[in-house]
Amino acid sequence: MAQVIHPEPASSQTPQAGAQVIARHVSRRFTTQTGSVDACIDVNLTVDPGQFVVIVGPSGCGKSTFLRMVAGLDSPTGGELLVTQQDGSPASNAMVFHGRTLFPWLTIRDNIAYGLRLSGMSRSGRRNRAEELLDLVGLSRFGDAWPHQLSEGMRQRVSIARALAMDPTLLLMDEPFGALDEQTRFILQEELLRIWEKSGKTVLFVTHSIDEALILADKIVIMSAHPGTIREVIDVPFPRPRSLTDVRSDPQFAELFTTTWTTLRDEVESGGAFRG
Repeated sequence: MAQVIHPEPASSQTPQAGAQVIARHVSRRFTTQTGSVDACIDVNLTVDPGQFVVIVGPSGCGKSTFLRMVAGLDSPTGGELLVTQQDGSPASNAMVFHGRTLFPWLTIRDNIAYGLRLSGMSRSGRRNRAEELLDLVGLSRFGDAWPHQLSEGMRQRVSIARALAMDPTLLLMDEPFGALDEQTRFILQEELLRIWEKSGKTVLFVTHSIDEALILADKIVIMSAHPGTIREVIDVPFPRPRSLTDVRSDPQFAELFTTTWTTLRDEVESGGAFRG
């Protein structure tokens, strides 16, 4: 019987900023008109509080499905998924999706404050929190702008700010920079590192980019071809705080890139993507 566990608070102490995620033999099976399909099987993973963990894998291997289960948007059909704060209390999460997710009829400030309004926070409280986050993501001058007036990279900054507005203990990111040009992606990677280092949140991040994984991650989780399971976990040794140039100039970068790509290439090829 599958379980997603959100236990009762274990103490009255203030919890740490980052959540913990423990997956034990987690699987997700979908039933279709033509039969059952396993998206992922027997996933075992521990994400410690405050860690930045990046998941890579072939297309269709269940990366996003696993992220949705951690977010509570879907439920495992097998195994146990434990998502808690460090004191044992339930963890809160927010998700940043791939592509355009802002409400076009709301200003940038109101987009950021949308969840706060639903939670019943006062107008002044929402505005103050939105201003703090606008400053955090470098968009203080754009609070009254509309989404269509901003570049794609700026809109993704707003999406991150909106996710942080509710002060989640777990930030889930599903290829948030996948649609961006290379230069903007580099800038936002460093911006995300800066925000994460200040917040202490736990981050679970899905990407197809090995470069991005090495720049951001404490550890890289490589998933197998469909149906997805964890093939390997690679510890990333680069010290923090990090910058893109520091990581790329480190002598270990090329070695880790090769190690990760060799494992990932085997999975991509075994999945049949390049068979004629």
